[in-house]
Amino acid sequence: MKFNGVNHIALATGRIDETIRFWRDLLGMRLIAGLGEPGNRQYFLEISETCSMAFFEWPEVAPVPEKEHGRVVSGPFAFDHIAFGLDSEDELRELKDKLEAAEIWVSEVIDNGFIYSIFSFDPNGIAIEFTYNVEGADIRKNPVMIDPPPSGAAGEGPEPQGGKWPPVNNPALKKDWKTYPGQLGSFFKKARKL
Repeated sequence: MKFNGVNHIALATGRIDETIRFWRDLLGMRLIAGLGEPGNRQYFLEISETCSMAFFEWPEVAPVPEKEHGRVVSGPFAFDHIAFGLDSEDELRELKDKLEAAEIWVSEVIDNGFIYSIFSFDPNGIAIEFTYNVEGADIRKNPVMIDPPPSGAAGEGPEPQGGKWPPVNNPALKKDWKTYPGQLGSFFKKARKL
């Protein structure tokens, strides 16, 4: 199995127009779908050819308190930040300039060894990072483990390990596949092109 990227990241906002203006108009992500109805809409923005992000518009949602990226927390917690890749250091620096011109807080450029990063927040308090891969330090091509000692599972190496989960002994036959209608499907069928 080979994944082609993150189909979409689903987030929520009570400030949809401000959110669209930030992601589409300031950052340049194309608005590719708006589905639903007032009070329960979902808007999709294109990150790349295979990746997008969606915002549910739920009027009662308030921005989250800004949390420093990567700062250790305790208690129930699941999400720290989203990192978006750029093709060049020039683009990273151009984006930093855009955020500063819009009077949106953005960190200095940080050298993380394998990536250069800038950090900021969207209008919903969502922690975001923008990165550029440092030349010659591609961890996708050359994985590294500098965690002495790594966790048990990480110490087994970078490749998927067979035998850790039960095998599929009775795969569903194509003739038996079923797909059920979802809420967005009815909206999509009557959608108009943007």
